[in-house]
Amino acid sequence: MSTPAGTGLEPVLRIVHTTDFSAASEVAFAHALRLALATHAELDVLHAAAGGRAPDWTEFPGVRATLHRWGLDGEGVAAPPRREPAIRVGKIVAVDSDPVHAVVEFVQGHPTELVVLATEQRRGVARWTHRATAEPVLRESGAMTLFLPAQAEGFVSRVSGQVTLDRILVPVDHAPPSQAAADAVEALVTGLGCTGATGRLLYVGEAGSTPEVRLSAPAACQWEMVTRSGSPVDEIVAAAAGWAADLIVMATAGHLGVLDALRGSTTERVLRLSACPVLAVPAGSRAMRRLFSRVPGTESCKR
Repeated sequence: MSTPAGTGLEPVLRIVHTTDFSAASEVAFAHALRLALATHAELDVLHAAAGGRAPDWTEFPGVRATLHRWGLDGEGVAAPPRREPAIRVGKIVAVDSDPVHAVVEFVQGHPTELVVLATEQRRGVARWTHRATAEPVLRESGAMTLFLPAQAEGFVSRVSGQVTLDRILVPVDHAPPSQAAADAVEALVTGLGCTGATGRLLYVGEAGSTPEVRLSAPAACQWEMVTRSGSPVDEIVAAAAGWAADLIVMATAGHLGVLDALRGSTTERVLRLSACPVLAVPAGSRAMRRLFSRVPGTESCKR
């Protein structure tokens, strides 16, 4: 990310949330807003609408109402509110019948660290990945993407804003390299103050060929390694369900974008079956560390 020379301003950090005003999108919005609060990032809420339909701004998620419910606005609460930095929230209507094209065009023009969206799985993932014309655009965006399954509440409470991120599953492999996924986990749990979190590295393959993953010292969370044999997709989904994982973090192929790795890939198939959120991190990405770079205590996550 960059800023104009001589301005003395900090780089803009951006989170983009795409909404269709559904209940599932409300869950995704809560995650996007909580992460924006924690990272001091700007939050852009984007809705794609077909031409001719006048935007109804009241349909957009209520930022002020959500902050009030979470006790972060200082109004109507007996105890002093938790102090969080003010953030800029933009509400944008893109005149485009294709939500894929709308979001990737916006991300292309507005450098973005993280995209947060809801998916209805099976049908929903295809909605976001089948438009071949949009794929080259997203390949150039390099944005991490957090997917919230429709039936999941995720790790951020819509009611209180509280974060519950105790168990994080990180499938690892030699290709794509998984270092960016592990780095993202350490920045995430440290920046959100998730003390006591456990990261489980899962390798599906022969025990003697386990990929090497560097972890911070001191560790941002407790790490353990598990090796299994069988189908990678089946083992990842079973491991997440059996362990009651709060989040799956997966590295995606290449250092540019997500969609080229999602279509027909292990990541896409895990998305279709997972009952918990999935964070897709392009291999080599430093976006999560950039997001939390302004949060005290995350220095140990920087390499």
